[in-house]
Amino acid sequence: MTTPRIIVHPDAALLAEATAARIVTRLVDAQAARGTASIVLTGGGVGIAVLRELAQAPARDAIDWRRLDIWWGDERFLPTGDPERNETQARAALLDHVKVDPARVHPMPASDGPDGAVPEPGAERYADDLARAVGPEDHAGVPSFDICLLGIGPDTHVASLFPEKPALYEEERTVVAVHGAPKPPPTRVSLTLPAIRAAHEVWILASGEGKADAVRMALGDGGAVQVPACGARGRNRTLFLLDHAAAAELPEGIEVPGAL
Repeated sequence: MTTPRIIVHPDAALLAEATAARIVTRLVDAQAARGTASIVLTGGGVGIAVLRELAQAPARDAIDWRRLDIWWGDERFLPTGDPERNETQARAALLDHVKVDPARVHPMPASDGPDGAVPEPGAERYADDLARAVGPEDHAGVPSFDICLLGIGPDTHVASLFPEKPALYEEERTVVAVHGAPKPPPTRVSLTLPAIRAAHEVWILASGEGKADAVRMALGDGGAVQVPACGARGRNRTLFLLDHAAAAELPEGIEVPGAL
């Protein structure tokens, strides 16, 4: 796995603005090289703030939105349109404001879908959708996402992979149903670590002093079962994009080049 690079911004607002600009550059480069690109979205305060900044960015239309595949790293298993769903928040923040191809927007299953309150069939279908999008150079049964955005929880969870939960032992499936999540709602759907690691680049976003200890542990040498963020690394690059508060407890010896 790639060694993380840490980039620290002065505050949460500048973190969101700079990350949005970074997304534009990365996706434009990918589309120039291959004609298409893909991104995995995340929720949470900083994740949605980034999407709002991207919607307002002057350079946003440098991205050919109709040639962009949009996936999610995890989802709360709630009805379609529920305000707590990552999809609902992403549509309001960004997707309703750009000319995406609806066929290339891939929301995770909702509890009012064909399987009702059972998330497992929906997780399997999402895995099938990912497998159908695999190209000849992809790995692990999922596309090699150009960017996989992830938030990090105070307990070091990423996506809906919580410490010491069964999903962290998964080595084959790319998408799983999650039951008994320690934060509400308890039922979710999530990419697994093998799927996340298939991404060209994994970007872990963190803002606020409440994330500082989690960031410190994620940059340490703990195991992914105890510290899920330790297992979230990209094939080509891993970025920890932080504000000063979230970077307050970095391990000794970590080089921080600053905001670029």
